[in-house]
Amino acid sequence: MSSIIKVDNIQDQCGSAVVTKCGSTVTLGASGDTIQLACGASQTGFGRTGTVNWDTTAKTASFTAVSGNGYFVNTTSGAITVTLPASPSSGDIVSLADYTNTWQTNNVTVARNSQPIGGIPADATLSTEGQSVTFIYVDGTEGWKNVQDSTSNVTGSLFITATGGTITTCGDYKIHTFTGPGTFCVSYAGIPANSNVDYLVVAGGGSGGGNHGGGGGAGGYRESSGTASGCYTASPLGACVSALPVTATGYPITVGGGGTAPGNNTTIGNPGSNSVFSTITSTGGGGGATGNNPVPSGAPNGVPGGSGGGGSAAANPFPIGTAGSGNTPPVSPPQGNDGGLGSTDAAAFINGGGGGGATVVGSTSPNPSPAAHPGGDGATTSISGSPTAYAGGGAGGGSFVGGCGGSGGGGNGGTNANPALATPGTINTGGGGGGGSGSGPCVSGSGGSGIVIIRYKYQ
Repeated sequence: MSSIIKVDNIQDQCGSAVVTKCGSTVTLGASGDTIQLACGASQTGFGRTGTVNWDTTAKTASFTAVSGNGYFVNTTSGAITVTLPASPSSGDIVSLADYTNTWQTNNVTVARNSQPIGGIPADATLSTEGQSVTFIYVDGTEGWKNVQDSTSNVTGSLFITATGGTITTCGDYKIHTFTGPGTFCVSYAGIPANSNVDYLVVAGGGSGGGNHGGGGGAGGYRESSGTASGCYTASPLGACVSALPVTATGYPITVGGGGTAPGNNTTIGNPGSNSVFSTITSTGGGGGATGNNPVPSGAPNGVPGGSGGGGSAAANPFPIGTAGSGNTPPVSPPQGNDGGLGSTDAAAFINGGGGGGATVVGSTSPNPSPAAHPGGDGATTSISGSPTAYAGGGAGGGSFVGGCGGSGGGGNGGTNANPALATPGTINTGGGGGGGSGSGPCVSGSGGSGIVIIRYKYQ
């Protein structure tokens, strides 16, 4: 025998209604209350609200979807087929999301399981990176309709975010070029696998020496090998050099200026200034020797530096000025080379030696010969996006033949046979300046300023 209790409402101890009935409407709780099912209880009959319950265990193999569920589909290892529910009812719902952003490589096939998809009796393919879709079953005519399709892949940042210098891009890589002082400011260093940057750091070149002077040495050249952004061709000096790790901080950038020309024909060339990024310092190129400076009242010799300044010719009664050493102070791999010697045949051809370059020593002036005495060649890298040479040595000056500067911005040497002034090293290459000629305005060329380039993957 059953019992029936009939009430209009049920109240709690404070007199607030818990359950009320008015006509055919039953109200649970009052305004501000929270309705909670007991642990382990389930609800039925309330219907869906257009959302799914997400299965957070990613699917790595083909499967049949269940209405009311959402699935993260991981196609890293290969394509996957998702079969829609059989015998669906109107309002059934299934959602799918790209788990590792690989659907563009390994697609997802949505098998229709005998029902149309968007009114077409055929399976569908999902092939967009980062895509997520929601299907709702409508009826036998349209079948499963895609009511939500997101192709905006919103993720946390995997890559470095930074500012500073002149910023360009090359494919998936960002390039910061500094032609003067500044700050490489990292606001986010990316995940550990992407937190390294490649670099090129070139110091200012030295100026040439006066009066049959040696060419200025190129600024020190230091480069990584593309370990963080390996789609560019590094120079030989970058071989096996690791990229630099960065953190979220500001990195002051120093771009070395070129050595100034002495302004007279009795003075050795001035060295260039250092360029600096993080732990990498490239040393300024050495100044070229002068052939018109008596010992001991002056030092006629070439100056050591990133690359050494060239030696001067022996000009009676003054002795030959020896060349400067490169890779000073020493680093590995070497940041530059020695300068070349000038000629010693004072009665014939009086030519200064070439300044050292990043990859080649400065040319030693033949004796006796009017042949050219070029600067040492620099190094070529495509870190900036296109092949470019940097850090060429300046050529020596002479009486009959002025040498040509080394590739990478080295200046030409002066000559008085067909009067020509020495030329400066090219700015922002670290090229050494040309040595001065033997008569007339035999002033040497100034060194070219340096450059700092930083490159990393940003997408």
